[in-house]
Amino acid sequence: MLVAGLCRLARQRGIDVAPFKPQNMSNNAAVTVDGGEIGRAQALQARAAGLDSHTDMNPVLLKPETDQMAQVIVQGKRLASTGAASYSSLKAKLLASVLESYQRLRHQHELILVEGAGSPAEVNLRKNDIANMGFAAKAGVPVVLVGDIDRGGVIAQIVGTCELLDYRDHEMVSGFLINKFRGDSQLFDDGYALISAKTGWPGFGVLPWFKDAWKLPAEDAPDLARPISDGTIHVVCLQLSRVANIDDLDPLSQEPSVRLTILHPGRPIPGDADLVIIPGSKSTRGDLDFLRQQGWDIDLYAHKRRGGRILGICGGYQMLGRTVSDPKGLEGKPGKTQGLGLLNVGTTLSENKQLTQVKAVHAKSGHNFDGYEIHMGTTTGEDCSRPYAFVDGRAEGAISEDGLITGLYLHGMFTDDKFRTRFLEECGTQGSGFGYDASVENVLDDLADHMQCHLDVDGLFDLAH
Repeated sequence: MLVAGLCRLARQRGIDVAPFKPQNMSNNAAVTVDGGEIGRAQALQARAAGLDSHTDMNPVLLKPETDQMAQVIVQGKRLASTGAASYSSLKAKLLASVLESYQRLRHQHELILVEGAGSPAEVNLRKNDIANMGFAAKAGVPVVLVGDIDRGGVIAQIVGTCELLDYRDHEMVSGFLINKFRGDSQLFDDGYALISAKTGWPGFGVLPWFKDAWKLPAEDAPDLARPISDGTIHVVCLQLSRVANIDDLDPLSQEPSVRLTILHPGRPIPGDADLVIIPGSKSTRGDLDFLRQQGWDIDLYAHKRRGGRILGICGGYQMLGRTVSDPKGLEGKPGKTQGLGLLNVGTTLSENKQLTQVKAVHAKSGHNFDGYEIHMGTTTGEDCSRPYAFVDGRAEGAISEDGLITGLYLHGMFTDDKFRTRFLEECGTQGSGFGYDASVENVLDDLADHMQCHLDVDGLFDLAH
């Protein structure tokens, strides 16, 4: 969020700026213009800077598949799936790719805003670090430490970090700022002064809570408070254990006629749900098991019997079919998992990963809309004869014979205002017609104004060299 706001501020000042995050961990990914994938946050930051997203902006992306394994994406392409111990030894080899991407951006843009990941004081991970101080030291980048006061204990966070850093890393830190303050910030004046006195670092300000943050595309499973709506239709999205690209729902969440519930594990699907969405997943077979452990499979069958609609996107589409086969063990042990059987299709996972920005045509209405594909696997079967859309003349998605169950691989379709309105009409309600893209642009401008009012932005930009 802070990098996005600073990117917009720099752009407003006429500075050619680009975002950069050496290593990100997120299952919310964006497809780039050069045919790769990066973290959703860097795509938002690129937008704030007025740029198309590029794989150099996030050269290493980790996409968790299980508690122990993650897919490693390097400069936009899948390298391998690896465990934590193996990745630790791999990081030293990845530093060259990280620095290569950074240097390319430096030669193309006037200012690079770098986002770290986690804490710079994780001294147990300092060797071979490419995400925080390890990168900063190699690239010679000045560091600003951000403390999240909303989590509590921010004084101890920053002073403790100062105590743990070795003298070389300590010298890289140019100052600190406080983020997400609620209430009267003057009440923190003494704490702010204490941090500066204890660490020797100057402060760049205290940033109050930005209330419209929830309107921007989320990086991970929703952790930003969203207003509760009394919309005319109830849309329920299942929060899977490896949920991916859940920002697909952001435009729906801002529709006044939609009451959106992100259903946490352990809770039954509400009986008043009009539409249940099974979102993308980084581990389709694993999340099928997870879904059944919550009893959501039984709830879905009951929902369908009541005449409710179900939409599966990407991994959710695969789960709706009869089977999901993984003969090469791309998501774990090789094998086959029984799907929900709500669509007469089957999926076979393969190493070829589809990463494409697409222009689609809605099969029923003929409406054109933009989207993107980011998946491994091919889905075929009888219900594919009733496609949801066409992409370059190719049928995409499947619809059940009764029309209640829909699955497709396309992400991002709800950002199209006309398509979203038409979709809501099919669900029995009216769309507001609000411009989603315009809303994101306005919120980015408001975020920039918010930061300009409360932070020493001139001092921050003066650090660049």
